Amino acid sequence: MDDLVTVEWLSRRLEDPGVVVLDATYLPFEPERDAAAEYRAGHIPGARFLDLATLADRADPRPTMAPGLDGFRERMAALGVRRDDRIIFYDDSPHRTSARAWWLFRLFGAHRLAILDGGAEAWREAGLPLEKGDGHGAAITAQRTGFAHRDDGLIRALADVRRLVDAPAEQLIDARGAPRFSGADADPRPGVAPGHIPGSINLPYSRLFEADGRWKKGHALAELFEASGVDPARPLVFTCGSGITAAGLLFAAHMLGRDDTALYDGSWSEWGADPSTPKATGVGA
Repeated sequence: MDDLVTVEWLSRRLEDPGVVVLDATYLPFEPERDAAAEYRAGHIPGARFLDLATLADRADPRPTMAPGLDGFRERMAALGVRRDDRIIFYDDSPHRTSARAWWLFRLFGAHRLAILDGGAEAWREAGLPLEKGDGHGAAITAQRTGFAHRDDGLIRALADVRRLVDAPAEQLIDARGAPRFSGADADPRPGVAPGHIPGSINLPYSRLFEADGRWKKGHALAELFEASGVDPARPLVFTCGSGITAAGLLFAAHMLGRDDTALYDGSWSEWGADPSTPKATGVGA
């Protein structure tokens, strides 16, 4: 199965057995928008609302930390999503949050996954129909979802990243925009210092996309990674503000055949708020 699917492909397969479409819109810095209300006002026919904003460890004070196995299974049971379904994610977020959903599902063992190239905007531009209301799949038991483990090898914790600062066996890549990476712009979260993790390089997630909102692919994507200083010989650890846009870089690396990757889920919201961690400013690593 391809990692990306087109709106034309998806429009012909909405009724296929085992195909599940999930709206993965998350709007962390758009308080004027309501992802759930927008879903109800019009979504891809048959799509289910993932509510990515709450698909997290609600007991953890850090924002959007990956949920535990039980919490994830309960959500999938309520949505009627099985591990072996052919799952297609789309979103209508400037942060391209489908990639975060894609990573979360890989974390829990799903592999028949794809992202709708261009997302909700591409669907609307194609003039394809929308469905209104609270559509959702038939609930099943948690055991029937097939999700049985969480692969924590795909996650890096604060202690892991501390070791990388001193002994950089893995390369840290930051998905935030250049002004936040350099420290020129303050962090939007109170109590979080400006700057970046020492030794990390900057590849803003916004550069992953063409002007029409579709993902860069092939040579254009590989050239972007190379020009940013990504080392082809070292495993990659992606970070950002809170583990959301970093997943976009991880998905892009996957499209380039790189699966020696992980995500620092606490990201800068954790690192920058900790007075004991070293911080760097400026454009250099």
